Amino acid sequence: MATEELVSQHWRVHKFGGTCLADAQRFRQVADLLRSQREVPYSLAVVVSAMAGITDALLELADLAASRDEAYLEALQKVQQRVISVWNELDCEAGEKVSERILSDASDLAEVLRGVFLAGVCPDSSRDLVSGFGELWSAIILAAYLESKGETVRSLNARDALRVEHSDTGPGVLWEESRRLFEPWIQKAATDFVIITGFVAVDADGAPTTLRRNGSDYSATIFARLLSARSVTIWTDVSGVMTADPRRVPEATLLPEISYDEAMELAYFGADVLHPQTMGPAVEGAIPIHIKNLDDPEAGGTSILPYANKPASKAAPRSAVKGLSSVEGRALLSLEGSGMIGVPGVASRMFAALREAKVSVTMISQASSEHSICVGIAADQGRLAHDVVARAFHEELARGQVQGVELSGPYSILAAVGDDMVRTPGVAACFLSSLANAGINIRAIAQGSSERNISVVVDEAESERALRSAHAGFYLSGQTIAVGLIGPGHVGRELLRQFAQQRDHLQRDLNLDIQVRGICNSRLMLLDEDGIDLEQWEGQLAAKGIAFHMEEFVEHVQSSHLPHSVILDCSASAAVAGNYANWLERGIHVITPNKMASSSATSEYERLKEICGRKSSRFFYEATVGAGLPVISTVRDLLHTGDRIERIEGVVSGTLSYLLQCLSPEKPFSMVLAEAHRLGFTEPDPRADLSGLDVARKAVILGRELGLSLEMGDFPVESLVPEGLADCADVSEFMSRLVEFDPEIEARRAAAAGRGEGLAYVSRIEVAGACEVGLRSYPLDHPLLRIQPADNIFVITSERYSSKPLMIQGPGAGPEVTAAGVFGDFLRLAESLGGG
Repeated sequence: MATEELVSQHWRVHKFGGTCLADAQRFRQVADLLRSQREVPYSLAVVVSAMAGITDALLELADLAASRDEAYLEALQKVQQRVISVWNELDCEAGEKVSERILSDASDLAEVLRGVFLAGVCPDSSRDLVSGFGELWSAIILAAYLESKGETVRSLNARDALRVEHSDTGPGVLWEESRRLFEPWIQKAATDFVIITGFVAVDADGAPTTLRRNGSDYSATIFARLLSARSVTIWTDVSGVMTADPRRVPEATLLPEISYDEAMELAYFGADVLHPQTMGPAVEGAIPIHIKNLDDPEAGGTSILPYANKPASKAAPRSAVKGLSSVEGRALLSLEGSGMIGVPGVASRMFAALREAKVSVTMISQASSEHSICVGIAADQGRLAHDVVARAFHEELARGQVQGVELSGPYSILAAVGDDMVRTPGVAACFLSSLANAGINIRAIAQGSSERNISVVVDEAESERALRSAHAGFYLSGQTIAVGLIGPGHVGRELLRQFAQQRDHLQRDLNLDIQVRGICNSRLMLLDEDGIDLEQWEGQLAAKGIAFHMEEFVEHVQSSHLPHSVILDCSASAAVAGNYANWLERGIHVITPNKMASSSATSEYERLKEICGRKSSRFFYEATVGAGLPVISTVRDLLHTGDRIERIEGVVSGTLSYLLQCLSPEKPFSMVLAEAHRLGFTEPDPRADLSGLDVARKAVILGRELGLSLEMGDFPVESLVPEGLADCADVSEFMSRLVEFDPEIEARRAAAAGRGEGLAYVSRIEVAGACEVGLRSYPLDHPLLRIQPADNIFVITSERYSSKPLMIQGPGAGPEVTAAGVFGDFLRLAESLGGG
């Protein structure tokens, strides 16, 4: 039958892997699927693998026999029994006939193994013959089962039609000879199904051979090419090609379509895709390949298509990348030397030496200066590669023309793949910045002229984190941020509530996944590998919490497989703040309303800034001043845009604002303070608010944003804690005795009222002068008095805002607004990392 006649039959090829034929139930499932796939005018050719595990078991038989271990006989019985039991379980009328065929094959196999046992060696031809029996049995069983269902079936042992030759690049098809053998056979195959053995073939001399690992997939595309088939469907136990390995990137998604080139690039770097050589016949024939899941046949799967005529795309950098893959166990071999510059043939000598030693090069990177050549190789060949290259350049090394041959590793090669990358600016920038934001150091970079692939080399220990970071950076998945929260008090509890409330919105609209991995107070910590349930955390902390240990907590939060980690310090602890530098050095971001670090000694504060400038870590502390008000960010924006700030004054304590706004002859100071304490507007010990130290710390923080070298103690701070109560044993004693001092505050209020003024506790920062914190009186129409109880107000006077100062006003106390300020910083962090 001529090729044109074969085409007129409209063939479709289906291939089933070993997991699809693992047992009798799977054979039934495959047969039912095939019967449902019949579609006029198409004929179906079915390529089968050996049952799962059978090929490995057969190869083990050959090894046992070659080592003269008689255990091969017992092992052969187990293989035979498994195959027979699968057939018997299918319970077909032709049962005895098929069983006899399997037993006959097993007898032939035993003879081959006997010869191997006697010789004490298993030549490649015998090994190939032995390993191919699994496909023969799968074809026999499937064909007989389909016939038992009333179908007309013809089986082909591929060794009767497929001839190949082996070379360094793998098995290659002898197309003319294979067509000559195949076409007469297919002329007689006017049946519902043609069942073909995968994996097996013969060589040019007619001796049994195989197509090596993944050979059944290769068989499917070869026979599709011989049949000029309209499509090849590879049935397996996965749903298709994913944007990354889902075992390493749980957020990976299915790719509905990819091109041949994209599939080959992904496969080369370890993705669970067809081997590049396997796709060759389909590429030559422009035959679409579909990868589908046997357990979900209605799902779309992935189609691998020729995109030769695809129009130019205007894709964004993120959408231009189809997927990422990585290959582990790599090493870098570098040849460096000034004597290489401008000298022809250096690279060819290096590669010739590697080729002679059969070392495969997976990546090449060379500086334009020609001072160095770097290649990626398998780590287990690293020492061999080093030695052969060192020998090849022995004379240059001795003369100092080549400074050295260096081997380093272990590394992983991470590749971003997509056809649209060639037409899209900014892909490399997006790729590299995603890795930089995750604190990943890149050892080498390579990009082919096709620009379909950008490959980077990273430390193997950081491979998974790099993969997930890049995956999120290209919006192939949500940006996942691991979170550890310290101090689940009023603010921390509210922050977790806001996280839980906004989680769906963040995932849907901002592509942001918050994974709270740890919550701790000063006694207990709750850790969860998969993320804590934010609706149940309080009960879980009480019931499952373990003794708090800071290092263990931090180690858990900074998971090696998650690209970004952040600690949210919602405590007021100086001891906790003392850890910030260490966390930032480790690449952990810090967000906090805790003022201790930003108002600490200047040397400590500068150290935090220096670490952030040197590392990829971020330190956000907007909520340390003004709770949820955008004070620090506004000050920075003014300065960065060239304005010169002269003065910042304001009511910056929501607690003291509430106290003084509510003060009246009918409501003395002690009564108002008790009310504020009950409402949660004060610290647990109100003396912390009344001392003015909290306001002073905010003044130091703002002053440092203005470039001032301020320390606590550099300026006067008025305390509202009566001297006689400073040493009270506890809060209750202080609160009960405060009434004794109400007359003092009332006298100051009344005096101010007599002048037509009111009281405000104010922070004043003069860029050219001094700073002060204390109780002051102002006219009643002054902005600092035109606020609601518990409000903050910041009045900023600058060159731009001179006659009419800029004012920022709003709630300055309460867990809701403070938590919202921390949440805002968290979103700014996510945006800076490429998410949100």
